[in-house]
Amino acid sequence: MSLFTFSTAGIMLAVMALTTYAIRVTPMAIFHRKLENRWFKDFMFYIPFCVLAAMTFPDVIYSTKSLTSGIVATVVALIMSWRKRDLLTVAIGAVAAAVLVEYLKMVAF
Repeated sequence: MSLFTFSTAGIMLAVMALTTYAIRVTPMAIFHRKLENRWFKDFMFYIPFCVLAAMTFPDVIYSTKSLTSGIVATVVALIMSWRKRDLLTVAIGAVAAAVLVEYLKMVAF
């Protein structure tokens, strides 16, 4: 007999829906008025970027065959984005750097 049935799937779906709803409603229930604190507003502005970076950064580093090419691609992407290049150019530059490092490692060894 399977542990996963339609009734357990329904319960799991309901728990996930309630959790998502609670996460979105709680800040609105706590903060009834507009936030005036400049530091807190600035802090909350950068939270989505930090969460996205924390979720994607490890995958960027470990997405290639070797750690070296992941690190080189990340450094290239950081330098290109610091120099105000657009997203497509940064992505192409990082991929090209990773492919070049992988190719040089293959040829050298």
